[in-house]
Amino acid sequence: MIRCPECSTEIDVDEDEVEEGEILSCPECESELEVSQTHPVHLNLISDDLDDEDDDEEEEAAENGDLLKEDEEDEEEEEEDEE
Repeated sequence: MIRCPECSTEIDVDEDEVEEGEILSCPECESELEVSQTHPVHLNLISDDLDDEDDDEEEEAAENGDLLKEDEEDEEEEEEDEE
């Protein structure tokens, strides 16, 4: 019997029916698990942290882009005031 590395729930997996690289889902915590070995079956938790980090970087880039636009608008307003 195999256990989920995240919540330790037993997962019923037949060694002969899974392939390396296959993605399974834990029935209890719904974590995505990758089959890294088949005899015996070994599962690795697929981390959502990487996705979250990518999202954070995109949000920061968008925020920085917005700040640049605001700065450009301020400069344009200053130029108009000078004229």
